[in-house]
Amino acid sequence: MDIARDFSTVNRKERMRLSSRGLPHRPAAERVGDFEDVVIPPDPEWAVYEAGRCIHCADPAPCRKACPAHNDISYALWLIEQRHFIEAARVYRQTSSMPEICGRVCPHEQYCEGACVRNKTGEPVLTGALEAFTTDFERKNGGVKLQVPYPTGRKVAIIGAGPAGLACAERLVQCGHWVTIFDLRPAPGGLLTYGIPNFKLPKTVVMDWWKDLERAGVAFVGNSYVGKTKTINDLFSEGFEAIFIGVGAGVDAAMDVPSETLPGIFKATEFLIRTNVAPEILPPEMRQGPITGRKIVVIGGGDTASDCLRTALRLGFEQVTCLYRRTEKEMPGGRKDRDLAREEGAQYQFLTQPVVFHPGPDGRLSQVECIRMELGEPDAKGRRRPVPVEGSNFMVEADTAVLALGYWPDPIIGATTPGLKTHKWGLIITDPDTGTTSRMGVFVGGDVVTGPNLVVTAMVAGRRAASTIDAYLY
Repeated sequence: MDIARDFSTVNRKERMRLSSRGLPHRPAAERVGDFEDVVIPPDPEWAVYEAGRCIHCADPAPCRKACPAHNDISYALWLIEQRHFIEAARVYRQTSSMPEICGRVCPHEQYCEGACVRNKTGEPVLTGALEAFTTDFERKNGGVKLQVPYPTGRKVAIIGAGPAGLACAERLVQCGHWVTIFDLRPAPGGLLTYGIPNFKLPKTVVMDWWKDLERAGVAFVGNSYVGKTKTINDLFSEGFEAIFIGVGAGVDAAMDVPSETLPGIFKATEFLIRTNVAPEILPPEMRQGPITGRKIVVIGGGDTASDCLRTALRLGFEQVTCLYRRTEKEMPGGRKDRDLAREEGAQYQFLTQPVVFHPGPDGRLSQVECIRMELGEPDAKGRRRPVPVEGSNFMVEADTAVLALGYWPDPIIGATTPGLKTHKWGLIITDPDTGTTSRMGVFVGGDVVTGPNLVVTAMVAGRRAASTIDAYLY
């Protein structure tokens, strides 16, 4: 159903007077008691009203230009206003492989919502929530079915079942190719399943989307560590004609401070997997007892740190504190997640740098020795450098600590693939416009190229590489 857009009757002045009703959340005291979605599912009336706040800027609208996927947001919101929710969802699916996911986890305030002209006089249109609403509505009222043509017989292997790999698979299977995804974890999803907590992205949303791919013919091989259990050359020998690498950047950065390996200290990945993933899809090495304690510190300032703080609150920790060496202004993580964490009870100590972990009589973590920091001159990225304040050391009591310091790529694929050029600790060198690499038939996209980035940028890279792969196979 192709519905013409007609913005000629839009009264922009009147729409500018409409204030947002906000996205409804469960009360903080209630939501910290479980790991369920914190968002109260909005109803159609909410969606129609919120979409009706859009003033429909001239195309390309600022929100569309700011979106890494370049979703036609204005047209989608126009359809929502007319109650054509399924048609709106299909507009998003024209440019995005996972709008139901991006509508939940993208930092919209930095992209589409941040570019909304309504910010000049008030609150932006809640474009992300509307994207999630329409695609949820579509799935509940008709379902999602990928159109698959007659098989071409061409075989493609995808390494990594995260956003980049799954988006690449979605495009390739719709070209008629046979696609098999290999992943280190037991279940598909990558970061979506094993990194983002359920209260932020329900696992049912990820698994429903995976089922779409499975029904379309995409195969999944879990517990497969390419580079160890088999190599890129092995996959070519098995008959795959093209290979896409979308393994992300999943190696936790270390702090390199004394006593970092004390019992009670966790890397963010282990902490989130052990506390947020169902036992039946846990990696064997993480099937241990529950993580418990009274006082926990989370070290870092990104979205992963926010996820760890909010997870700790749900585990029942009495005191949950974030330690960050700069001020809140320099924090790379999204503001919305920090606001939710504060509502739920998290505390923040800024300009604070841990320097030593101290054990108690039982050998477990007991205290974190920190030093105060002050901001000096800007670094290469424009952020002011944190400088230690001499003699300002102090102790923070904690029986548990989580290191959420960022991620590095796993260098094993580069090390085991002849002819594949890498740089910067294992990041794979590629043509950003095509996803091609120095090795014929090998393509790449996502965080293993850029370093830690966003779900949406990895998804876009996977889609772009799929187009290149399809052309390569012919």
